[in-house]
Amino acid sequence: MICICVLIYRFLYSDEVQIGPETVMTTLYTAKKYAVPALEAHCVDFLTKHLRADNAFMLLTQARLFDEPQLASLCLDTIDKSTMDAISAEGFTDIDIDTLCAVLERDTLSIRESRLFGAVVRWAEAECQRQQLPVTFGNKQKVLGRALSLIRFPLMTIEEFAAGPAQSGILSDREVVNLFLHFTVNPKPKVDYIDRPRCCLRGKECSINRFQQVESRWGYSGTSDRIRFTVNRRISIVGFGLYGSIHGPTDYQVNIQIIDYEKNQTLGQNDTGFSCDGTASTFRVMFKEPIEILPTVCYTACATLKGPDSHYGTKGLKKVIHESPTASKTCFVFYSSPGNNNGTSIEDGQIPEIIFYT
Repeated sequence: MICICVLIYRFLYSDEVQIGPETVMTTLYTAKKYAVPALEAHCVDFLTKHLRADNAFMLLTQARLFDEPQLASLCLDTIDKSTMDAISAEGFTDIDIDTLCAVLERDTLSIRESRLFGAVVRWAEAECQRQQLPVTFGNKQKVLGRALSLIRFPLMTIEEFAAGPAQSGILSDREVVNLFLHFTVNPKPKVDYIDRPRCCLRGKECSINRFQQVESRWGYSGTSDRIRFTVNRRISIVGFGLYGSIHGPTDYQVNIQIIDYEKNQTLGQNDTGFSCDGTASTFRVMFKEPIEILPTVCYTACATLKGPDSHYGTKGLKKVIHESPTASKTCFVFYSSPGNNNGTSIEDGQIPEIIFYT
């Protein structure tokens, strides 16, 4: 502590500072305690320059402890970009529960949910030992608390879920059964877990709607509704907004796909379902992972619904532009899809909304 006081005294009178890995956190604490913002800035700058995936969680904990939002944001960005490396580092299991939850809440982690679950189990085992609790299924569930609800089990494949979480003992029997039903049956039972993809992208979620008016009675007989489109810039599509029933609250089964039109290659799909309330609103149906869309390439958006007659869109637009104050314009151009189609076209039909990140 005497050495740190000498360092601060020297800095105050000469503006010289010598900070190393062994002294930076103590120096930062002292600079904040004695209100020396210039020295505090030097410490944060030192930490920022030495930020790596393998120390990002350790520095994130310190940034939150010392109320350094800029450093915390940089740590989170590093964790987003190199999630697997970050959670594999020793410092991951040393973080506190609030930091763990702050990370699990993010939409931008670049990792399979099954691997993220495995890391969270490792953290729970370490936390049990810190609290001097036997490492049992019940105690792991106890120390995780609300963090467990932030794992996005619906994003896993049924094989990933069966091989990991279903056998972990951390979920209740009822939760395991409900999640298996979510993976295998339609209409899907409600589960208390987020199904929004972790997009590995910056920015906010965007959407465009290609119809200007909504009408009633669009029928389904097992044939897909399809619409082709191109965009002017690279984006990632995470889901569609679809119309629901004209007969009141109803459940639909649906398969959604994005197809590379020229290659006739399915880039992403999801067999799922959604519940509607009988209004003319659109209802979100999401892919399990974001699908990269490249500029000037032609794609087909495809939705195969099983359920009663629904609302549908009319007065469709061939070109829809999404404007953002922080990004360039995103321009969608739509084309009718030839071949086996349930009737959706540029002018009217289903698949009114595309949900994406830029």
